[in-house]
Amino acid sequence: MKTHLWSAILPVLGLGSALPAQAAEAQLDITLPDIQGARVKRPYVAVWLEKAGSREFAGNIAVWYDMRKPNNVGATKWLPDMRSWWKVSGSTASFPIDGVSGATRPAGDHQINLAASEALKKLVPGSYEVVVEVAREHGGHELLRLPMQWPPRSATKAEAKGDEEIGLVRLSTKP
Repeated sequence: MKTHLWSAILPVLGLGSALPAQAAEAQLDITLPDIQGARVKRPYVAVWLEKAGSREFAGNIAVWYDMRKPNNVGATKWLPDMRSWWKVSGSTASFPIDGVSGATRPAGDHQINLAASEALKKLVPGSYEVVVEVAREHGGHELLRLPMQWPPRSATKAEAKGDEEIGLVRLSTKP
């Protein structure tokens, strides 16, 4: 009963437009390919948001790096290899980034609930890009961009495929 009452009151108070962003769903699926070799390490991954068109940094979603180093010494050594992310955010960040940093992931499929991220919760409505950058010690480097409208007006899907370091990346959003 209370939910019904609030759904009638919020639009009258001018707060109804805040509801879709809070209720909206956004998921990012990232496939990290299985690359074989004696020197192959798990890749470092950065996921962040930029305003579409201007490419202005809008927030970090995830940064996966080798957090197993004792006292974090040397753990961030390879982060500058994710050059685009390093320029817009990494070089000024304090590590670990609360709610963003995480350990490297093995080859396979990985999901990120974007709607649960602090960065998405702070977004003003508009057009954005979800940027995924991957760099590997003694390996390659790749960057993919997927368009995203926030909050979503309808269910949308976007996908991109990397050539070597990133497999398929899918973004799905729902109001």
